[in-house]
Amino acid sequence: MLRPAAGRAGPAGRLHDGARAARPGRHPVTRPPPGMKERFPALIALTLLIALVAGTWWAADYAQRAIPIDPPRRLTHEMDSWSRDFVMLRTDPTGKPINRLEGKYAEHFPDDDSYHVTAPRAIGQQEANPITVGTSDTAIMEHGGKRIVMNGNAHVHRQQDAKNDALDVRSEQLIILPDDDVIYTDLPAVVLKGNSRMSGTGMRYNNSTRQLQVSASTDVEIASSETGKRPSGGETRNSP
Repeated sequence: MLRPAAGRAGPAGRLHDGARAARPGRHPVTRPPPGMKERFPALIALTLLIALVAGTWWAADYAQRAIPIDPPRRLTHEMDSWSRDFVMLRTDPTGKPINRLEGKYAEHFPDDDSYHVTAPRAIGQQEANPITVGTSDTAIMEHGGKRIVMNGNAHVHRQQDAKNDALDVRSEQLIILPDDDVIYTDLPAVVLKGNSRMSGTGMRYNNSTRQLQVSASTDVEIASSETGKRPSGGETRNSP
C-alpha cells in the first residue's frame, strides 16, 4: 500500500490505492441504454401511422354506411316503371328525329331493357326515304330501340311519293329495324302496292333501296299498269 510522504497530505478524495471515494449526498445517475434515443422518433411515427390508418378505415366505413347504394339489378322479368300516352323519339347524330314510337301504355323491364307497348304506332322518317307508319295490337321494343317487334294485326304503311305508289304490308308479326329502315317477317304476309297484291310466307322490305323480297310466294296479282309477272315459286324480288 502506498502512503504519502511524511508531512504531506494526500490528494483529497482519494484512497491510498488511488480509488476515488464516494462523495456524501450524491447518487449514481442511470443512463438510457445505447440506441434508445434513435428508436424513440421511429416509435412515435409508427404510432401516428397506425392511428391514421385506423381513422381512415373508420371514415370509409362510416361513409359507405351513410350513403345509400342502388340495389343490384334484378335478374327476374319484373316491371320497374310504366307510362301512359307516351312518345319516344330517336335522333340522328345531327339531332334530327328519324324514328318515333307512340303508345297508349308501356311497361319497362330492366332485366333485358325492353319496353312492352300497347296500341303502338312506330313512325320511320329518315331523310330521303318515304315515311313509314307501323301499327299493331302490341309491340316489344328491344336493344335500345334498334328492334321493334309488332305483334297482332301488324300493319306497315309506306306513304306514296313522287316515284312510288303507297305500299302496305300486313301480317301477324312484323319486325322493324329502325336504323336500317328494314321490315321483315317469317310468317305469312300480304303486300299491297297500288292495285297489285302479293301473298307469301317470309318477307323482307328495305325502304332505303325499295327492294321487296318474298321467300315463298303463293299468290300474286299485278295490275296491268305495272310491269312484272307471276312467279312460279321460290324467292320473288320486286322493287315496289
